[in-house]
Amino acid sequence: MLRSGIHIIMHFAVPAIAAKIFFKERWKTSWLVMVSTIVVDLDHLFSNPVFDPDRCSIGFHPLHSYYAICIYMIMLSASKLRVISVGLLLHMLLDGVDCCLMNWL
Repeated sequence: MLRSGIHIIMHFAVPAIAAKIFFKERWKTSWLVMVSTIVVDLDHLFSNPVFDPDRCSIGFHPLHSYYAICIYMIMLSASKLRVISVGLLLHMLLDGVDCCLMNWL
């Protein structure tokens, strides 16, 4: 349960750090946009059970698939989508870290 709590906190803290570093002039708006990309987790609703603390999201859920991650990387090239793309990629990175921690802990 501690891992899940830390994971959720990181989904708010890491975008804040990224917004401060990469989007200095508009960091508050950028942070809100990046945090809002958590809606990508709606694809968990199609799973049974919806929440499984021992399941790795990467490669399992449609919006966490490797194809989706490639699309998120391509979105980096469009300046109007860049903040959204960074938010989605940070989300995938944090979910990937969680997968690694699941195997180590």
